[in-house]
Amino acid sequence: MNSSRLFIIIVISLLVAGNVYLGIMLVLEKKELSEAREHLREQEVNEKSLFFASLFIDKVLLGEGEVSFEDRLKLENAVRDIGDKEIFDQWQGFVKSQSDKDVQVSVARMLNLLFDKVSD
Repeated sequence: MNSSRLFIIIVISLLVAGNVYLGIMLVLEKKELSEAREHLREQEVNEKSLFFASLFIDKVLLGEGEVSFEDRLKLENAVRDIGDKEIFDQWQGFVKSQSDKDVQVSVARMLNLLFDKVSD
């Protein structure tokens, strides 16, 4: 009777220890998954920011003449797709610029902001 009771206590202890170990591993894996998701999101934002910057340079800075409606729409969609309020606000500042000096300052700030975000 005594040895069967000892056996049951040992089995229960092993099961509890196994559950504790698996619980700890689950928490650690969830943390690692969360970090990986955040890293992936940062990479996606960086890719979208670089795409927008490239599109902006090609269509606005290197473009000949006025930017077409289709290109403005592409730019607007690209900047919205980034999902960063600060970048979007800077874009709105550029769009609402009145003078050539305002445009130059807005372009410099926007490109600086984009590349700062990507380099972080």
